[in-house]
Amino acid sequence: MVVEDERKLRDVVASYLERAGYRPLQAAGGAEAWNLLTRQPVDLVILDLLLPDMAGEELCRRIRAHMSIPILMLTAKSGEMDRVNGLSLGADDYLTKPFSPRELVARVRAILRRVSTDELLADTVTFRDGELVIDDGRKEVYRSGKRIPLTPFEYRLLLTLARRPDRPFTREELIARIGGFDYEGDERTIDQHVKNLRQKIEPDPKKPTYVVTVFGVGYKFAPDRPGE
Repeated sequence: MVVEDERKLRDVVASYLERAGYRPLQAAGGAEAWNLLTRQPVDLVILDLLLPDMAGEELCRRIRAHMSIPILMLTAKSGEMDRVNGLSLGADDYLTKPFSPRELVARVRAILRRVSTDELLADTVTFRDGELVIDDGRKEVYRSGKRIPLTPFEYRLLLTLARRPDRPFTREELIARIGGFDYEGDERTIDQHVKNLRQKIEPDPKKPTYVVTVFGVGYKFAPDRPGE
């Protein structure tokens, strides 16, 4: 779905997506986009932040509260903090205007390829007697029996770490494994995603026991830490 109030730009993006084999839906504002999202399945949202009826950030929050759909943000804001703020809301990628439609299509293809190839060796894995459950068949995560809505990037981050418990990953490794080598995020981007993930899965995000920091290296998944 392309959520963009500038009709010419929206049509151009949709045209390029159609040529690449996708079937784009179009929405000129936040309310129209939300109405479409609640009525039919969507694989990815391309979201302009400057919408006439609703801030793109607010629509992003609403999507994240109810759905696990990848979000690619479009914005004229290009500062580092703008990127961090966008990612902290749950965006999977961030593209600044003006941009190349071909690059946008490449980003869409990369995001959807990464989402479709996420998988565990087992369909469902549990940690700490069921306190944390990763159901890879459904791409869902549960904490103490309650489903936790994760962004696609957060899910891939957790999945990457959980596949290799107690194995430290550098930030550079996580960027390469989760975002791909064409990903424009940096170490600070990974730190922000880790912070977001901890807020959702840790009993006490200020004292994380699942996704822990390995000082001088990066992060690791520590499923047995409370019993150490």
